[in-house]
Amino acid sequence: MKRLAADIQGIVQGVGFRPFVAREAMRLGLTGFVRNTPAGVELECEGPESACEALLQRLRQDPPPGAVIFSLASRELPPSGERTFRILSSDRGEPAAAVSPDLGICADCARELFDPADRRYRYPFINCTACGPRFTILKQVPYDRANTTMAGFTMCPDCDAEYHDPSSRRFHAQPDACAVCGPVLTWLEGTTQSQNQVTERFEAAIRAGKIVAVKGLGGFNLACDAQNEPAVRQLRQLKRRYAKPLAVMVRDLAQARTLCEISPAEARELESVRRPIVLLKKNAPCQVAPSVAPDTKRLGVMLAYTPLHLLLLEHLPPLVMTSANGSDQPMYYRDEDLARLRPLCQAVVTHNRPILRRVDDSVCVFAAGRRRLLRRARGFAPAPLPIRLPGQAAAGTSQPADQLSQAGVLIPQNSPEILALGAQQKNSFCFLKQGLAYLSGHIGDLEDEATLAFLQQEIPAFLKLFGGHPQTLVTDQHPDYASVRLGRLYAREHPGARLLTVQHHHAHFASVLAEHGLSRALGLIFDGTGYGSDGLIWGGECLAGTAAHSRRLARLRPLRLPGAAAAVREPWRTAMSAVADACGEQEALDLFGRHSGAANLLKLCRRGQLAPLSSGMGRLFDVFAVLAGLPELVSYEGQDAALLEQLCEEDAAGSYEFELCQGPEGLVEFDWRAAVRDALRDRGQGIRPGIMAERFHRAVTRLVRDCARRYPDWPAVVLSGGVFQNVHLLESCLAVLTEDGRRVYTNEQVPANDGGISYGQAAAAWAILKEEAACV
Repeated sequence: MKRLAADIQGIVQGVGFRPFVAREAMRLGLTGFVRNTPAGVELECEGPESACEALLQRLRQDPPPGAVIFSLASRELPPSGERTFRILSSDRGEPAAAVSPDLGICADCARELFDPADRRYRYPFINCTACGPRFTILKQVPYDRANTTMAGFTMCPDCDAEYHDPSSRRFHAQPDACAVCGPVLTWLEGTTQSQNQVTERFEAAIRAGKIVAVKGLGGFNLACDAQNEPAVRQLRQLKRRYAKPLAVMVRDLAQARTLCEISPAEARELESVRRPIVLLKKNAPCQVAPSVAPDTKRLGVMLAYTPLHLLLLEHLPPLVMTSANGSDQPMYYRDEDLARLRPLCQAVVTHNRPILRRVDDSVCVFAAGRRRLLRRARGFAPAPLPIRLPGQAAAGTSQPADQLSQAGVLIPQNSPEILALGAQQKNSFCFLKQGLAYLSGHIGDLEDEATLAFLQQEIPAFLKLFGGHPQTLVTDQHPDYASVRLGRLYAREHPGARLLTVQHHHAHFASVLAEHGLSRALGLIFDGTGYGSDGLIWGGECLAGTAAHSRRLARLRPLRLPGAAAAVREPWRTAMSAVADACGEQEALDLFGRHSGAANLLKLCRRGQLAPLSSGMGRLFDVFAVLAGLPELVSYEGQDAALLEQLCEEDAAGSYEFELCQGPEGLVEFDWRAAVRDALRDRGQGIRPGIMAERFHRAVTRLVRDCARRYPDWPAVVLSGGVFQNVHLLESCLAVLTEDGRRVYTNEQVPANDGGISYGQAAAAWAILKEEAACV
């Protein structure tokens, strides 16, 4: 007989891990116990040595769905002679456990939901150990019912019996409930408030063209018939979202296939427990209203991820499903928000299970066969990611976070606690503890006061949940970012804390190094804007170095932005400035002089007043979009760049060209002026916009290739920044760099946009601290 103890860290709470362990132990004839601890799960098993080892091997190689084991350390103990295997009450102490994200409804629960013989038939809150709410209802760890917003619902005898039955899927399922003892739906419309026929009322309202708010896992969404053009237009007006594409929700994969082409990898992601929005290629024709996703070849699609959504969609066509909020504000998620929510809709489907944490939908797209996250939120957050140490990843590979094992990750127990506060736009923050990076969900753009308040509320709650006491704070280098001001305030309030700053594009660079375990690399970092270490606006950068330090080797030739931030909203301004630089002011006025104040703006450019220089590649995309005839005024950041990608005629001939020239201070400069002149020639000759768009994309691809060729001593090449969300550009760059024999690495577990900045900041800070410690 042998007794083994194991301390298990990872995503092992809220995913049915303890019941899984108990069932496996009993199947193997073992005795002992399993329990949650603040650090994860503690296991002791006793029996034949082969059975004990078989249990640990099963946990390492085949844990239950949703579980991710980061470390499993075992040791031998004297046998105690126990006769049973038990799930014990949770151990209390300093929190350190990973917390499970919310999980989409599993196939077993979906089958029971529509089974008239099942006692949970059509119960909209059915769940089990494999699915249901987790992070959004959790007050504190360990993950026990008393620590969730389900604590107020006392289980009926039937649910209680399942909860204590080792053979049941609901054995220790913390949100377990049924129609007798659990949450209930309520329909609100005008002065009507009813708990009867809620799904039938919803269906009737949708068929009548109404907009209905639905309380989901992480907040309220606005829903309407995705095939009803007037309803979609009304939703856009109410939400003040005039052009940005909307996502749709469908019942199942079969309904999704009526709208879009779906690859096997995309299908797996759609049906995964994460249930993100996946950007898919539209069928021709695509059976949704034109206003759902205008002027784009892709449609954001997600499968119903809760039993409530399955019931609501049972007899309906695809639904637009978008967050319920004011323009650029956080999503509404509490009952107290109903007064602000009601003007956005004609009716509300709500319920009495409190949402403790607001969580948006995650968004991804597939490029070169790999998933690329555009927004990391529901289904992913707050699952931790490792900060990989140099050399751990095999060349050219990346193991997804949901497949990581002890062999691929090193978790130093004495690593410093770091809080990285992220960027100004698409903000997220990251807490680093014991070598694991806990990323918040999507916060948003911090120019908005409500979003900033959300960040200020979320950080202390997050630190409390994970037992955080950060000794190091990391911010961007921009002196006026809200996240930077917040970092300074925290440092003042915690005198022992150290404040580090990490340059914006270095953080993008470090995020890829940390994902893939790279010690050094060449990085092409392309985005719209970021504060440079010289105080100028960067965004078309070639860097080289390590996670701790990089040097700038090359940059895009800077453009003037007449009116500064106004040039982002009115890209004709930047286009006029670029044409003036490439061809002279008269040519620029011939094209753009019809705009009020155009001549004065050129004077500002000449004087360098209210017209800052920017080396941002995103701004150059704006220039070529305008030259190709796309909107000269935009309603959301990156709109013209996204439309330019959609225009591309990939079978077109020819390419524009960048020149690599010697710039100031020893920098190589990517000179775009010849490309602008060629684009103006094409425009004058009536060349189709799609051909112009393709020629520009080829020019950027060749620029990436030529820049990498200039630095052959760096075999590993990193691509990051929001510009590389462009699937066509990314796939083209991957192809030409791979043809040249370079190993290419990109963001996969965090967004390439500013949503991944906080992870890169944390990685850079950790690398800096490691370097400093090595020098002591």
